[in-house]
Amino acid sequence: MQAARVRITPGAVVDESNGKVLVVQDKNKTLNAWKFPGGLSELGENIGATAVREVQEETGVCSEFLSLLSVRQQHDQPGAFGASDLYLICRLRPLTYSIDFCTEECLRCDWLPIAELARTEETTPITSRVARLLLYGLERGWGAVDLPMETLPAVHSGRFYQLYHRGLPLA
Repeated sequence: MQAARVRITPGAVVDESNGKVLVVQDKNKTLNAWKFPGGLSELGENIGATAVREVQEETGVCSEFLSLLSVRQQHDQPGAFGASDLYLICRLRPLTYSIDFCTEECLRCDWLPIAELARTEETTPITSRVARLLLYGLERGWGAVDLPMETLPAVHSGRFYQLYHRGLPLA
């Protein structure tokens, strides 16, 4: 039995000052749709670290991890090496804004208004849905959509794990 592979995408490198999000069009895909930059995690790499690394490698934009937004699970996907596929979409804060995208992987890269990304037909269903989620977060507050990360001690001495969950109500 083969383990699930994990693909991480920063999904929301959101510039809150102007309501734009960083998107790319893959160079070698049959559908040149706008999507969030991302790729495969490395063995032992945390979700946030993968998201930050992948967005920087593909776009040149430096960012920091804020939260997990959504998870897509899919089986028998072409190109998934016979494994189940987990696609984890994260929300990141940009630390730099200048784009210097990888021309080997990307055809185009841009900061698009989130509202435009939510309604354009030049994207995938998951990108459009997450764009609507981002609009909701901008309007109602990120607590309504975020799954923040908390590091907790594991049952094995000296080891820790990351738990992603909505905040607990105050007692």
